[in-house]
Amino acid sequence: MEAGVIRVLASRWQGSVLVCGKCSKKLAGGFGDKRRTPLAKLLRAELGFKKGRKADRGVVEVKCLGVCPKNAVVMIDAARPDRWMLVPAGADVGEIVTTLRGGDAVPPSPPRVEDGLKAA
Repeated sequence: MEAGVIRVLASRWQGSVLVCGKCSKKLAGGFGDKRRTPLAKLLRAELGFKKGRKADRGVVEVKCLGVCPKNAVVMIDAARPDRWMLVPAGADVGEIVTTLRGGDAVPPSPPRVEDGLKAA
């Protein structure tokens, strides 16, 4: 292969969900019946995603998203990148899946004054 040539691989993905790996590691799992299952693994199992690029959608655990909430994991549905979700440890998997499938079911939280952000 020539240096500088970009190759493109076909994928069946219609969407993807990004899950912060650093948040997951801090919780040592935090989800499922025994609260030992990482969020990414729980989502793959619950949504029935296959592995790899032949799946309909994918869950990708990324290094760090830079939000670092306490006792929660940051999750982004790539179909709605303007809405980042903070999923608290032990959250009901049904509610997580409904939020992912429902789109606008959960309104964005207003900015907190402590964060130094002004309310719109």
